[in-house]
Amino acid sequence: MESKKITVFTATYNRGYIIENLYNSLKNQTNKNFEWIVIDDGSTDNTEDLFKGIEKEKNEFEIKYIKKENGGKHRAINLGVEIALGELFFIVDSDDVLTKNAIEKVIFWENTISNNEKYAGIAGNRGFEKDKLIGKTFLGEYVDATSLERKKYEIYGDKAEVFYTKVLKKFKFPEYRNENFITESVVWYEIASKGYKIRWFNEIIYLTDYLEDGLTKSGKDIFIKNPKGYGKSIQINTQYLNEGFTSKLLAYNNYYQDMKKKLSLNEIRRNLNISFVKLYLSIVLGIKYSLATYYYFYKNMKDKLSFLEIKTNLKISSFTLYLSIILGKMNSILKRNNISVK
Repeated sequence: MESKKITVFTATYNRGYIIENLYNSLKNQTNKNFEWIVIDDGSTDNTEDLFKGIEKEKNEFEIKYIKKENGGKHRAINLGVEIALGELFFIVDSDDVLTKNAIEKVIFWENTISNNEKYAGIAGNRGFEKDKLIGKTFLGEYVDATSLERKKYEIYGDKAEVFYTKVLKKFKFPEYRNENFITESVVWYEIASKGYKIRWFNEIIYLTDYLEDGLTKSGKDIFIKNPKGYGKSIQINTQYLNEGFTSKLLAYNNYYQDMKKKLSLNEIRRNLNISFVKLYLSIVLGIKYSLATYYYFYKNMKDKLSFLEIKTNLKISSFTLYLSIILGKMNSILKRNNISVK
């Protein structure tokens, strides 16, 4: 089969009402050297019928539509990477569209890389509109940096990453039984940890609409429903983001707080891949920070609210509030006497 420069990849679920916008933006591309792979992740709407009609139309690019059992975007990406014919793999969500010169720009910027063995790919900007950037960006035309160096170069917000397919074949998304979500940064950071750079260029090529039924709007709920994937994301973040020991413990405690009603301590520890000692330390540190927060609220509101009102607003017991006050006052006394307590 004829290879293409780019595989545009889309995972979709019940987006029959909007995915035609993306299709039309692909038909309007100034460069048609791409294929479009669509993985239907078990849609129950009219998506399948829609693509039966689309596949009958004459297009200057090949369309591969595959319907599978619902398993999440990460599983769909793993499948798409395996069947992709493009040298580059461009993930475009089903509720988004590309600017008409997006493919042309991706090809242009990829051609500026002389030795692609050191690169994971290239990336343009996303925008709410053609001239309304999402996030922040650097000054100048382009920057070469790994995904772990984004903060250093002020690359903030969602970007339009286009990876070399051969790189993604080396770094598959982990798949956990009975879970259907894991954040993409798990793989992007793994790739970056091996030194692969991305050429980030300063042009908007991808227009985003954050819909109410999208993953972005799902918030923390989707993480909590996928505890192993959630735990893996914390593992990766604490391993590669150069956070201090306290920050790592707080991240472990956040996971503990979210999962303590669903999982045993041993399951929490395993999902985070940490020792019981680190888990217990994270819990103790979490309690310390919580008590400090309660005391701060009490100190600022004690002249306006009664003890009962403060306790009710904080949703804590009288004992917990008393304890926070005692420890808070003790800490204040120690500070006044220049005694440091870690």
